[in-house]
Amino acid sequence: MYSFSTCWNSARHTDGRAMLREIRELGFDYAELSHGIRISLLPGILAAVDAGEIKISSVHNFCPLPVGVDKPSPNLYEFSSDRDSDRRLALKHTLNTFQFAKRVGAPLVVLHFGSMDLKDYTSKLTELLERGEKGSPKFLKVVAEAEAARAAKKKKFYDRSLDTLRELVGEAKHRGLKLGIEIREAVEELPVESDFAALLKEFPDPVYYWHDVGHAQIKADLGFIDHAKFLAERADRLAGFHIHDVKFPARDHFPPGGGDVDFAALAPFVKPEHIKVFELSPKVPLDSVTRSIAHLKKIWGGE
Repeated sequence: MYSFSTCWNSARHTDGRAMLREIRELGFDYAELSHGIRISLLPGILAAVDAGEIKISSVHNFCPLPVGVDKPSPNLYEFSSDRDSDRRLALKHTLNTFQFAKRVGAPLVVLHFGSMDLKDYTSKLTELLERGEKGSPKFLKVVAEAEAARAAKKKKFYDRSLDTLRELVGEAKHRGLKLGIEIREAVEELPVESDFAALLKEFPDPVYYWHDVGHAQIKADLGFIDHAKFLAERADRLAGFHIHDVKFPARDHFPPGGGDVDFAALAPFVKPEHIKVFELSPKVPLDSVTRSIAHLKKIWGGE
């Protein structure tokens, strides 16, 4: 199925029903409720869903936003935090997201897994890319330094995230929800690319891989993965995609066809059962949205 994320339009709507109607008018039967859903939008969302005006493909943690938060904040509380209070709040608001996902009939929740306390290698590598130094000895040295730092510091952060996920899995199973662990664009975020295999092996159900096309392209540009190969190696546990394009070196959420992502190279791994969510910046104008939808569907096919 194809779906469209409310990250494009939630900020400019005060009525959740009107927000979803705008997505329906783009030709989508499904919407993803992203991590910018304010509590004030809930009545309209529920009215639209209950009336059968649109179906919800997926919900992105945290959704709805915690009380007092009025803008997208998926990393407000992290599974990996060294503060017990933050981990408890991450657990609490994720469980709230599960409850909301069940209420609106969404089969899957997209999760961020956490981060590590490292220096900002992502910005350093992006700066080198902007200076045209991709593949240079200096660039490769920073990549190697980042990989060594992650290997040395990762365990305690990863283990805390893993413990939190273990607490969530039972509730997800109880509610009949799949969990999609998203690849992140920043070098400092979890899971590290090589950790997906062990993570998916430990949780054959209900944990799946969620491929964010833009994030994976940035990770490839930063020198950490081969984009198409990385997707291929996880295709058997793939639940779905966030679809957006990237303008080199690290600007994402552009409409497909407006950047550097080779969508044709990813097409062999796209299946009808995957949830395919357009996740576009609020700055993308309507005419670019409609062109990009047609462009992507021409390459990937399907409805």
